[in-house]
Amino acid sequence: METKVTNFKHCDLVKVKGRVDSATAPQFTESLQNITDQGRFKMVLEFSELEFISSAGLRVLINTQKTCKRYNRGEVVLTNVPANIHAALELSGLTALFQIFEDVTGAVGNF
Repeated sequence: METKVTNFKHCDLVKVKGRVDSATAPQFTESLQNITDQGRFKMVLEFSELEFISSAGLRVLINTQKTCKRYNRGEVVLTNVPANIHAALELSGLTALFQIFEDVTGAVGNF
């Protein structure tokens, strides 16, 4: 799994590539935590190159969303979500927790 972070004025764009499973979830957590540790709580997660996400990866998403939404500081939004990942989010009931955008421009423009 690889993450690439791009800082914008109002938010951070995080491109996630590969697989997020129990082996790579700690690395994914660390990537997102580095952003929140800098006091930045508005994130766009770009999933166009994400192949798989396990329950461990979903847990990272939930925990990061909780951190970002605490005290109305920001939120995590998703973009370019592949069909298999979207199905996993729906199956686990997480589509209600995240705004999902079709493209990066719309997601970044949300902030």
